[in-house]
Amino acid sequence: MRNVLRSLRQLRPAFQRQDCVLIIVNVAEEPPCHIGKSCHIHSSAFRFVDHAETNFKNHLFTTTTRPLSTDAAKLTNRETSKAGPLVEYERRITNGELVEGDACQVDTLTELQRLYDELVESADICQLDRNSEKPVRSGWLWSRLLSHPSYSPVKGLYLYGGVGTGKTMLMDLFFYQLPSNWRKKRIHFHDFMLNVHSMLQKHKGLSDPLDVVAGEISDDAILLCLDEFMVTDVADALVLNRLFRHLFNKGIILVATSNRAPDNLYEGGLQRDLFLPFIAALKERCVVHEIGSSIDYRKMTSGEQGFYLVGTDLSGFLKEKFQQLIGEGTATPTPQEVEVVMGRTLHVPLGANGCAYFPFEEICDRPLGAADYFGLFKKFHTLVLDGIPIFGLHNKSAAHRFVTLVDVMYENKARLLCTAEGSPKDLFEKIVTVSEAKNLAPRTSSRSRKNDDSNLCVDNELGFAKDRTISRLTEINSKEYLEHHAAMLAEKKERVDQNAVEA
Repeated sequence: MRNVLRSLRQLRPAFQRQDCVLIIVNVAEEPPCHIGKSCHIHSSAFRFVDHAETNFKNHLFTTTTRPLSTDAAKLTNRETSKAGPLVEYERRITNGELVEGDACQVDTLTELQRLYDELVESADICQLDRNSEKPVRSGWLWSRLLSHPSYSPVKGLYLYGGVGTGKTMLMDLFFYQLPSNWRKKRIHFHDFMLNVHSMLQKHKGLSDPLDVVAGEISDDAILLCLDEFMVTDVADALVLNRLFRHLFNKGIILVATSNRAPDNLYEGGLQRDLFLPFIAALKERCVVHEIGSSIDYRKMTSGEQGFYLVGTDLSGFLKEKFQQLIGEGTATPTPQEVEVVMGRTLHVPLGANGCAYFPFEEICDRPLGAADYFGLFKKFHTLVLDGIPIFGLHNKSAAHRFVTLVDVMYENKARLLCTAEGSPKDLFEKIVTVSEAKNLAPRTSSRSRKNDDSNLCVDNELGFAKDRTISRLTEINSKEYLEHHAAMLAEKKERVDQNAVEA
């Protein structure tokens, strides 16, 4: 694999302009490592609890951190030809910080490297430098004086593929190799749309609030990296077309990851015909690249940790573990209120020391959404969740909310301690897509309608999302993920203690 990477780097200059001069400044940021080095694939990463069990494995504060080297970011002008995501990827594999990827990941890295090189070459034209003077490009007057759209000379990149194929890791690898003084932003799509709706509320009453919102977004970031691009809400679908028309006109360069190809976004959604122009614009302004790997790297973890507990009547046991997490005698869990958006609050049944406790019904059977979950994880780093059920037709709405909850939890790198009626795969066994439902055994004289599973849920969006949720629950329970979380808490505590000493 490393030979392939070296060959690609040697070929890369042939595809670049001869007058291209790469100028890189020191990068202060370093991304987290999303895929740890592992040697074994475990068929089961979940712990089945016997009622008589009293011991609980304490892995909370055992850490073997692998801090990433900053050597790749400390480049002089003479070393600029060695910069970029492709080089950093090889360095991390060599140092054992990442498992060695497949040809599909390398192919994707060549696309990211191409975009990286084009951006560096066109940084001045694209006005990427946050410190350089730039003309006023937004607002009512400018939009009427400007007779032609100001498209970026550089096309963005839309990466899509199956779950766990490394899309987020590869995009982060690209993003954090870019100069820190650039006008760039990396954000989860859920969070991005929440910000957009909040900004629209602020500019309510204007003739074209979306133009103003697009101007504010482009003033802050010309390079916009959106992770987990997925459209399930009709309100988002109706906003996206006009919003991105304004954004592309203002020179925005979009880099996005998704589980779906552009043509499959918002498939089967209400008023989808109004969404189709956005798909056309997306394909026009971005290079579309599929990551064709069939490997789920999230499942390449090294052992169970006992944080996903399978069984019934485990509420008392779970609350004991909740108390252990917050520390015996150090804090008393109490009901709390968390600020969400636009004056709303979320009630937390019990919380202390960054840990929140919820019965499943109170967080997924109520009319809550991504905004509530983002608010929760801004205050709490650990969720203790009691009683995740098997999902089916009778609790389809709760299943949709649980998928969103796991997405937001994963994005915020939070920790999960839970009880469930089955393994992650078992939870979604009765959720199928339309095509999967058609492939079920046809009815015969011996298999009539009365033998059908009445709790089978046929839902395209949920059936498509379940693989991502299963994959993420697997990684969240892995040794590597929990070690990274423990290291993050230790680092945060060290900063707090240091600030206290200095004060």
